[in-house]
This record gives sequence, structure tokens and C-alpha cells, in this order.
Amino acid sequence: MPAIPEEPAAESDRIFALQEEIDQLKEAVVSHAVVDQAIGMVVALGRVTPDEGWAVLKDVSQHTNIKLRSVADLILIRGRSGDIPREIRVELEKALEHYGPTQIPGAPPE
Repeated sequence: MPAIPEEPAAESDRIFALQEEIDQLKEAVVSHAVVDQAIGMVVALGRVTPDEGWAVLKDVSQHTNIKLRSVADLILIRGRSGDIPREIRVELEKALEHYGPTQIPGAPPE
């Protein structure tokens, strides 16, 4: 039995749903890159491991009730301008004090 072609409305709904999914995936890729860059900054500046850098971002996000992506954006902006909202800075310092600093391999003990 031959397949019955989909009605135009159903096909346009499917195309719309697929376009929404593509847009969400694009946003996720960008968001992931921003978070990864912020983790890199936290790792470098706080001398913590990447896992600890992720934990620092999560802690700051949870304690400030600001989305993790937004916290990451603010940390990256700080890297460029040296300015960060006080609330974020305070929580970032607390989290870094909790998780770090990790001893850098090959560095003399502090």
C-alpha cells in the first residue's frame, strides 16, 4: 500500500519544530563555549583543577541565584574590563577559597 503524503499543515509544523530544535542546539553550543572559557579563566586565575573550576561556577550561580551561563559571561567580561558585580565577586572569592588553590605541578611548595 503506498504511503499517504503528509498534509501541508503537518509538514510545516514539522519544519517549524525542527527549526526550533536547530536554534536551541546553536544556543547550547554557544553557551557551552562561554562556560568552558569561564572555567578556563577560573582554573588559571584561581589555580584550581577544571573540575573545581566547574564547581566554583556552580557555587557562584547557586549562591547568587544567577544562571550559570550569565555568571560565566560576567567572569569573561571581568577578564576584559576588570569589573565584576560585587555580589558575583564575593561569591567567586568564597568559592575559590573553598576549592583552591591547587598546587601547580612542578611548582615549589608555597
